Amino acid sequence: MQLTTRGRYAVNVMVELAKQQEMKPAPLSGIAERSQISLSYLEQLISGLRKHGLVKSYRGPGGGYVLKKPANDIVISEILIAAEDITPAKRNKAKKPVADESASLWDHIGEFLYTKLKTLTLADVLKEKL
Repeated sequence: MQLTTRGRYAVNVMVELAKQQEMKPAPLSGIAERSQISLSYLEQLISGLRKHGLVKSYRGPGGGYVLKKPANDIVISEILIAAEDITPAKRNKAKKPVADESASLWDHIGEFLYTKLKTLTLADVLKEKL
C-alpha cells in the first residue's frame, strides 16, 4: 500500500464528516473550504468514498454528505483504498518496476503499513488514539 496525497485528503474529508456526524449533512463547498482543496478535486474524492460505501449523499436544500456507518466501524485502510479506487484484485496486481532491486523491501513496508492501518479507525483518529 502506498500513502498518497489523495489518500491523505480523503482521510481529512472523512474526519470532517465524522465531526459533523451528529449534525446535518455537510455540503461539499464547506468541506472544500475547511480542507483547503478545490471543489472539483473533492468531488472526485467523494465519488470514490461513496462508491466504496463510506459516505452517503442527500440532495436538495440542506443536503450534503454524511458517513454511511459509525466512525468506529470505518478503518483507515478502507478510506485509503476508496480514495485510490483500489479493489483487492487491483491491489495485488499493481505494476512493479522491472529492475527494482529493493522491490521486496518496499512491498514488505507497504504490507506492514496496510496491516497497521487496518487496525486504526476513523474514531481513533478523532480521539488521537494512535
